[in-house]
Amino acid sequence: MRWISAIVLAAVLAGPVADWGVALATGNPTAGLVFAQEEGEAAAVKSYTMWDSIKAGGAIGALIILISVASLALVIQYTVEQKHDKLIPPHLIAELEQLFEEQAYDEAADMCQAQPCYLTNIVGAGLAQMEGGYDAIMKGLETAGEEETTRLFSKLSNLSLIASIAPMMGLFGTVSGMIGAFNIIASTAGGASPGQLASGISEALVTTFLGLVVAMPTLVAYHFLRARAIKVSMESGSILTNLFERFRQPAS
Repeated sequence: MRWISAIVLAAVLAGPVADWGVALATGNPTAGLVFAQEEGEAAAVKSYTMWDSIKAGGAIGALIILISVASLALVIQYTVEQKHDKLIPPHLIAELEQLFEEQAYDEAADMCQAQPCYLTNIVGAGLAQMEGGYDAIMKGLETAGEEETTRLFSKLSNLSLIASIAPMMGLFGTVSGMIGAFNIIASTAGGASPGQLASGISEALVTTFLGLVVAMPTLVAYHFLRARAIKVSMESGSILTNLFERFRQPAS
């Protein structure tokens, strides 16, 4: 925020500097004293820090910051929980392929129950329908796959909600701040000073800024995790096809 303070200070000093130059050109001896007094007043202007700007967001800004904490926590949680190797562990794929080759389907079902994950939950549902034949197996795989995929994407919808609501809350703060500023103008019959209007305008701008700061990285994280979930879903479909293709009856 220091560069903003510098711009404001330069704008404040621009007028006195111009007046001082004109006064020197016209030979006015009091111009230098006036400028020195105004320069001293400008130097006394408080420089605002980033914390001061954040506090200007008020209750709405604080709520947006809390949402940002929740967003960060969810991104970390989903990034860890939905790793590719956790959803489709490579060692389980190799073990399942070996058990299917040996036709040890009961052992494969026991392994799926003992080590639940995205892949084994679907494989276990298919193995549970073996007595019904290939069509029953495929129906079980389809139903379990839809349930697991829905559960996977339903968690990510929380990030989508945050990415949507954060800028809306920022807009709410913008409207609230501008209403406060116009109320001050109305109560002073149009004679409000810039200092009186600064509070409402600061709230309007800070809340908009915070809402965008939260929404943009959350949206990026959501699309990244969603793309990874789609990749996992497609890869698991290929694995399931290779495992259960052996149950298809050859055409007569």
